[in-house]
Amino acid sequence: MHLVANNILIPQFAALLREGKRVEFTPTGVSMRPFIEGGRDVVVLQKRQDVRVGDVCLVQLSETAFVLHRVIGLDGDSVTLMGDGNCSGLEHCSREDILGTVVSVRSPRGIPKPLTRGWCWRHIFRPRWFWLKVYRHTLLKLYVKQ
Repeated sequence: MHLVANNILIPQFAALLREGKRVEFTPTGVSMRPFIEGGRDVVVLQKRQDVRVGDVCLVQLSETAFVLHRVIGLDGDSVTLMGDGNCSGLEHCSREDILGTVVSVRSPRGIPKPLTRGWCWRHIFRPRWFWLKVYRHTLLKLYVKQ
């Protein structure tokens, strides 16, 4: 596997997405656990105009900062995002900062993962840290052993 810096790779993704093409890549990081496991799962992005609360989007926050997080709030042109694996910390951007929306996720074995809108996960915010800990110390270890 070759790692390429986000500030080099993602602008190329943005150009392809603007042309109406789909982009497929393996994200890094743990901020979207447990729904997207960085370094393992593959996501497919597409440019969509109808972004809704619950969508997972690739967003450019600054010239060199990009995140793949879930939309948790929309207010006109303003968008609020948070990673599913985060227990604090929000990002804010405008709709035009959204480069693409995740349209599918699959495991390393090629098995499609359910593309949920994260409704339950967003509404168990307070005990989220507990469930993330359970995931990291049990389910994730079981999956990696297979």
